[in-house]
Amino acid sequence: MHILRFSDLCAQGKARGQRVFIRADLNVPQDDAGRITEDTRIRASVPCIRMALDAGAAVMVTSHLGRPAEGEFKPGDSLAPVARRLSELLGREVPLVAGWVDGVQVQPGQVVLLENCRVNKGEKKNSPELARKMAALCDIYVNDAFGTAHRAEGTTYGIAEYAKVACAGPLLAAEIDAITKALANPKRPLVAIVAGSKVSTKLTILQSLSKNVDGLVVGGGIANTFMLAAGLPIGKSLAEPDLLGEAKAVIAAMAARGAEVPIPTDVVVAKTFAADAPATVKKAADVAEDDMILDIGPETAARLAAQLKAAGTIVWNGPVGVFEFDQFAGGTKAIAQAIAESSAFSIAGGGDTLAAIAKYGIENQVGYISTGGGAFLEVLEGKTLPAFEILQKRAAG
Repeated sequence: MHILRFSDLCAQGKARGQRVFIRADLNVPQDDAGRITEDTRIRASVPCIRMALDAGAAVMVTSHLGRPAEGEFKPGDSLAPVARRLSELLGREVPLVAGWVDGVQVQPGQVVLLENCRVNKGEKKNSPELARKMAALCDIYVNDAFGTAHRAEGTTYGIAEYAKVACAGPLLAAEIDAITKALANPKRPLVAIVAGSKVSTKLTILQSLSKNVDGLVVGGGIANTFMLAAGLPIGKSLAEPDLLGEAKAVIAAMAARGAEVPIPTDVVVAKTFAADAPATVKKAADVAEDDMILDIGPETAARLAAQLKAAGTIVWNGPVGVFEFDQFAGGTKAIAQAIAESSAFSIAGGGDTLAAIAKYGIENQVGYISTGGGAFLEVLEGKTLPAFEILQKRAAG
């Protein structure tokens, strides 16, 4: 994927004295008092801002926060808590600027945070008038917000059409490199793990991956539907019987290429879905009518772990069981450890996946951890993200 990279522009001295507009993803969770409860996204945005400051640029940063109504600014929509945290991380004051669309005062070596961009009228619908005004604020536009790369909005797409120069920040460039390595040019065998409660929410991903991967591991409620499709009993487990045809089609598409969707041979069941529910390991063929399947069994986990250790590339989206309850966490733990021990290049994304990675402490053993939930899923679906598309267009001239 050919795009301009902000790091290259800085290395060539092309950012010195220039007005740089960075679209970051600073959409962090807050408690009822407006205090930030988790600041990963803010910390992830710091390298791009530092890069711009070190290059001698006049730096403007903006982001959305929450879901404000356009044209109606409320105190709860303010990036003020983000400005305070950013000031701490950068070791300098980061002033917060409201009403910035018609002009911003910022000098080379300074950084300002522009108030919540989604309050601006026309942001969501990518108004050309707003996009032109924002483009006029800068000499270089930098998109460093992978979490919003699947949306064609004013600050993610429109401004990139009209800015003098449009490029990718280090975070976005790293996502592009990891996605390209994992999906466009993977080292084989390529194994994908797609888990979740419903086939319907991930059907297009399963269909897209079935044309490309060498192994497609399904987990959670999705695996139950595939077990039904393979003629196995699933008791009262979560499943979507109306999608059996689609599940069979994915299995057939994989088989036609000499690839497989491994169906569990043993499972962990309980009579109720509860943190204290007793867990029982059973052969997949022996699931009773009143059983709920809440994890894969140890035999299945060992087989999948061996497959992952022999892989060249691994894409992971979703835990394979109810890993929040320890008695149903064995399968997800085994998969996490196998990925950690594998020499494969691995890319992982999605909120529950990141929670599992944190729970088992394998952050440093995963090749790349994606910061975007919806954007990551759309990439797996085989879609071209709007932010990627416009940066490629601009790089092509």
